[in-house]
Amino acid sequence: MLTIAPDLYLRPVTVDDATALYKIIDSQRTYLREWLPFVDLTRQQSDTALYLQSIVSNPADKVFVIIFEEAVVGLIGFKAIEYFNHKLEIGYWLSEHQQGKGIMRRSCSRLLQHAFEHMNMNRVQLKVAIGNHRSSNIPEKLGFTLEGIEREGELLNGHFHDLRVYSLLKREWQAQQQMN
Repeated sequence: MLTIAPDLYLRPVTVDDATALYKIIDSQRTYLREWLPFVDLTRQQSDTALYLQSIVSNPADKVFVIIFEEAVVGLIGFKAIEYFNHKLEIGYWLSEHQQGKGIMRRSCSRLLQHAFEHMNMNRVQLKVAIGNHRSSNIPEKLGFTLEGIEREGELLNGHFHDLRVYSLLKREWQAQQQMN
């Protein structure tokens, strides 16, 4: 478990989280569909359970549920982990009703600490669809560098979308920590 605050922490995901995560997805389809390609593929709770089973059965995956005020409110984790090159990517989503509280920024910050201090990573990357301003605010507030645009990097709602590619290096993160 990765503690962030008394009312906010990250817990490794389990298949038992399928019910809570599916309820969020199913009740917020219109909102989540705008930026998340998996929403339309998640038609029933068993789809979520199958996805979670694939994560749990792969020890290389590091995915966490976000727990705020004792409720599951989203998902965050590492993907595209390259241990040899000491780099990875963070992916995330959060319930519409929990937006604007700093939950995702603080969750990403905690994952950065974990990646740099405990996983010996040198580079962390985030990709955000152009136009997803809430999501772009997170790497910008955390001191990431916008490296460029991955053209047509994600198929979303039947159309390819360009992605902003952000990165943060371990030395940059360490310099930030010294300043705080």
